[in-house]
Amino acid sequence: MAGDKHVLKIDPAIERYAEMRSSQYMYFRWTPKTVTKSIVLGVVVPLFIGYFAFATEGKWDFRGKGINDKLTENRDK
Repeated sequence: MAGDKHVLKIDPAIERYAEMRSSQYMYFRWTPKTVTKSIVLGVVVPLFIGYFAFATEGKWDFRGKGINDKLTENRDK
């Protein structure tokens, strides 16, 4: 029945890429560039997002607003 023929043609470039990606961890080295990227993406970006989230907590209320209504609320009063 079906299945004895190889319908899928194997691309050598895709096979090399797959092998490179699967063994990439064996060749990783910590360099100043990778350390900088790791610190920025792992520490600085989450801290910035967290600060922005806490600084704007409750500042905007989008529910039930009309066209001429303001998005900011003065909760100090």
